[in-house]
Amino acid sequence: MNIIVQKFGGTSVGTKELREKVARKVIDTKKTGKYPVVVVSAIGRNGAPYATDTLINFANAAFKEYDSRELDMIMACGEMISTVILSNTIKSMGYKGIALTGYQAGIITDERYGDAEVLKVDPSNILDLLRQDYIPVVTGFQGATEKGDITTLGRGGSDTSAAILGEALKASVVEIYTDVDGVMTADPRLVAEAKVIDHIGYDEIYQMAEDGAKVVHPRAVAIAKRGSIPLKVKNTLSDAPGTIIHHKGTCNNKYSKNVSKEDILTAIAHKNNINQVSVYFEDSVELNELLMNELTNNQISIDLINFFIDKKVFTIESKDIEKVEKILKKNGFHYHIIRDCSKITAIGNAMRGIPGVMAKIVKSLSKENIRILQTSDSHNTISCLVSDRDTQKAVNALHKEFNLSK
Repeated sequence: MNIIVQKFGGTSVGTKELREKVARKVIDTKKTGKYPVVVVSAIGRNGAPYATDTLINFANAAFKEYDSRELDMIMACGEMISTVILSNTIKSMGYKGIALTGYQAGIITDERYGDAEVLKVDPSNILDLLRQDYIPVVTGFQGATEKGDITTLGRGGSDTSAAILGEALKASVVEIYTDVDGVMTADPRLVAEAKVIDHIGYDEIYQMAEDGAKVVHPRAVAIAKRGSIPLKVKNTLSDAPGTIIHHKGTCNNKYSKNVSKEDILTAIAHKNNINQVSVYFEDSVELNELLMNELTNNQISIDLINFFIDKKVFTIESKDIEKVEKILKKNGFHYHIIRDCSKITAIGNAMRGIPGVMAKIVKSLSKENIRILQTSDSHNTISCLVSDRDTQKAVNALHKEFNLSK
């Protein structure tokens, strides 16, 4: 049984015309002899009546306090509505669509409401339905506890649902449908010359997702890699071939020691709303532990970490800035914050072991008079912190310097 999991985001099912287009894509897959399993997000984005953020805002307006278990019940409604409407759209075209909740699809989670961890998936119900020639349409973003309480899987949860079902069903591919033709070398809203990447490795796309690219959620990538399930990112509105994400990576010749410096990067990602925090104190195990424990206990994630003898420098997202300042003031730390920054990340497995990449990045940004506030690197990434106002200029400079539009 050649099973294909097809995930459609909220914008893909936002209107009757779009839902009919989605249904036709699913039916076309069915006509080829394959067995589609569809995963859908809530209809639309914040402001649309049944979008997840709209439902959260409704709950916030109705109650000052509410139980996280019950908030999950509210948030799960958007996907249920999408599922019923799309399954009936498929029925209207003469095929056997059937709507399933995450629980009916066999997704069992822990009780960490709002960001539940999938414990197991029992695919037997879906497999039975496929044998009966049904097209299952599954609610993304949700599962249920062993007791049957509805849970949600955190932001990007519909991608996670698709990947976890793909793994459990031993699907030949998981297709993620979005509003672009595939994974691109940079955000096309910033870089007019950005192009679609035909093939990319799990590690590279995971890093892109972590560093700001919003095409596919990093958790879904990790699951797909674990199960060796290829991901394919495609456009709902076109027949473009899209981007295949798998173990092979971009292009085999990129891993040669003799690779040109113009061929070693795969993409440039960026993440806005970043703040740089410098905390000044002489090297001290006790103070280091105090600072780290305070940040951890307040669930503040830090990035771009550089610890020196006389200061500790790291970055945080803007949503956490008030909590960080409160911690620093409470403990009497001397500190300085640079707000409104962006993290620009050059990504490419082929840069591993290639000298001079950082020098090339620094040179290209310097030519544009872009001040680099901080850097960090790994085997397949180099990140630079710059002022938010320089984001577009920095992304374009690196994209051009490494000839990613060719």
